[in-house]
Amino acid sequence: MVNADTAAGRVAEALRWLHDSEEFDAAQLSNLTSVDRHTHFEVVYHLQSLDLNHQVVVKALVADHDEPSLPSAYGVYKGALLQEREVYDLMGIRFAGHPDLRRILMWDGYPYFPLRKDFPLAGKPTDLPDVAF
Repeated sequence: MVNADTAAGRVAEALRWLHDSEEFDAAQLSNLTSVDRHTHFEVVYHLQSLDLNHQVVVKALVADHDEPSLPSAYGVYKGALLQEREVYDLMGIRFAGHPDLRRILMWDGYPYFPLRKDFPLAGKPTDLPDVAF
């Protein structure tokens, strides 16, 4: 397994290079997820080469915690379509160039992102109707 950190603005370029490279042959996006580190986000891409039998992990650091954004990986990996929507829905990270970036689990108009560290905890009062905490 190879681990690599990359600048947020160049993540699509790095993914394209890994995908097209004969040395890495990272033709499959196995998983795309994110981590809230309080001050920044990490978006983690797990790539895989079935022919060469190895994996590559790429982390993109997103410094802007208030308006997080990254270029979409959809142009390189079609499997990023739903995975980026899930990360957007649960963490609020926008993917520039995504063809259909909308909520996938929470309803339209829901003001929170449930996997963020600042999500209201259970038992806390809320102004939202019909939300069981």
